[in-house]
Amino acid sequence: MVGADTAWIIVATALVLFMTLPGLALFYGGLVRARNVLSVFMHCFSIACLMSVLWLVAGYSIAFGDGNAYWGGLGKAFLNGVDADTVSGSIPEVLFFAFQMTFAIITPALIVGAYVERIGYAFVLIFSSLWMLFCYAPVAHWIWGGGLLAGEDWSLFENGVNDFAGGIVVHQTAGIAALVLAAFLGPRSDKSKPPHNPGMVMIGAAMLWVGWFGFNGGSQLAADGGAAMALTVTHISAATASLTWALWEKVRHGKASLVGMVTGTIAGLASITPASGSVDPVQALIIGAVAGVLCQELCSIVKNRLGIDDTLDVFAVHGVGGMFGILMLVVFGHAGLVEQGGGLLVVGVFTLVMTTLIILVTKAVVPLRVSEDDEASGLDIIAHGERAYDMSS
Repeated sequence: MVGADTAWIIVATALVLFMTLPGLALFYGGLVRARNVLSVFMHCFSIACLMSVLWLVAGYSIAFGDGNAYWGGLGKAFLNGVDADTVSGSIPEVLFFAFQMTFAIITPALIVGAYVERIGYAFVLIFSSLWMLFCYAPVAHWIWGGGLLAGEDWSLFENGVNDFAGGIVVHQTAGIAALVLAAFLGPRSDKSKPPHNPGMVMIGAAMLWVGWFGFNGGSQLAADGGAAMALTVTHISAATASLTWALWEKVRHGKASLVGMVTGTIAGLASITPASGSVDPVQALIIGAVAGVLCQELCSIVKNRLGIDDTLDVFAVHGVGGMFGILMLVVFGHAGLVEQGGGLLVVGVFTLVMTTLIILVTKAVVPLRVSEDDEASGLDIIAHGERAYDMSS
């Protein structure tokens, strides 16, 4: 066990949790109307707490237990057999558990952006729990836990899928789930209002950017040159995508907005995530440059052509960004087309089917959507009895 590796992954774990709390909460919270900002905070905070407990109970074991090609089993439920002296590679296994727990937190939290302003709170809790356990954790096992897509003896592909930090495991799964859930929900009653606090959006995006150094750099699971390169290419892609998003927005609409520029940041971060363990800075520059335009165009396609109110563009930014990064590994010669394309197909179909089933099951237990009157009043006061701002002032 190497002390430097342990110290770095402790830091990286804190950084990835920082991405959800408060980074993602502020980013999403600023994008909604003032009467719904606390509901977004509540969703993100509740998911962080609930996923932490469920990851201990069963999620970690399903993802990283010694099961079979399809799931890890329940042998490590409640961290059975894991203590402070148990090692995973060069770090304590309990630290690996904690690091991966922060991924299990942010992945269902990303889906929040698709359903803000109109969903029932109880539905969020039940759906997120089932989705993490039965969709996210199995996919994590397939790619990161030695399962179906990992290149082991029982793998579908000889060399396995190259997904360094979660282009498929995190971003594709969350993006597809977001699109499916938004389609089930239907559009908001009123989509005309702009983000209530662009400054909050920028602050949240900046926190996500910083936290992403732990997300990608930490996925090296060592304090070495690979982690340093992952951190560097992550930054380059984010910076470049911010600029190309702003430039394309200026060309398309005549103005470059703050909200647009920082959304480009997230697009660049999502796109570099699966490639950050393989590409060099110039390749990261190319990934970011394309992502800023590609993801922006997909935002328009999803809303205007598909007619799906994925409110905060989770599929277009995270889903498309993650899948684009996976394919760019093929373009740059770091992975095979069969493995990468096959991984996208297998996980895409599984996520689509599993998310649909989980929605149908959850809908049978609790309401999916709040009433029109409640939506008009805002979820802050209706669901939580609080307001973020004094509306009378």
